[in-house]
Amino acid sequence: MSAPEIDRLIELLAKLPGLGPRSARRVALHLIRRPAQLMAPLADALSSAARAISTCQVCGNVDTADPCRLCANPERDATVICVVEDIADLWAIERTAVHRGRYHVLGGTLSALDGVNPEDLNIAKLVARASAPEVSEVILATNATVAGQTTAHYIMERLAPAGIKVTRIAHGVPVGGELNYLDDGTLTAAMKSRRAL
Repeated sequence: MSAPEIDRLIELLAKLPGLGPRSARRVALHLIRRPAQLMAPLADALSSAARAISTCQVCGNVDTADPCRLCANPERDATVICVVEDIADLWAIERTAVHRGRYHVLGGTLSALDGVNPEDLNIAKLVARASAPEVSEVILATNATVAGQTTAHYIMERLAPAGIKVTRIAHGVPVGGELNYLDDGTLTAAMKSRRAL
């Protein structure tokens, strides 16, 4: 039996992605063994982050400023908006440094089974942003899942009246991938998305 504070720590750690009850106990024990080096600085960082971080009212990113640093950066291309499902997707694309435009975070995907409707996502704000005169292209970077493709199709229909270019990121064979190890859906997407060299 352990103290209620330790039980609470383990319980909260177990809610983190990738940590179950056993892993949470190991992490808690590691923190407890190093209170000055790990636990206190982690608690301070979590407390500071909870106070400072907010959601950008323009794109839906998280930052300590509103609008976020990406939206406020005058060097970003305001004519192109890359639409992603969540902040992790934004961070993944931003890591590549291939997109120099703006972003728009939907906050999920449409899902009739889970009761996620268009009004539950950040789609209306996207349509309003895409209607601005400076916007010339919207890149749909939703995942290659049924929900991601359904969401992308819905957004394309909503953006059609704006008369702007709507593109979709390519799907198919990953760099370094071998054909005989790929699933049928990935191969099908690659064949349908082929282009001239």
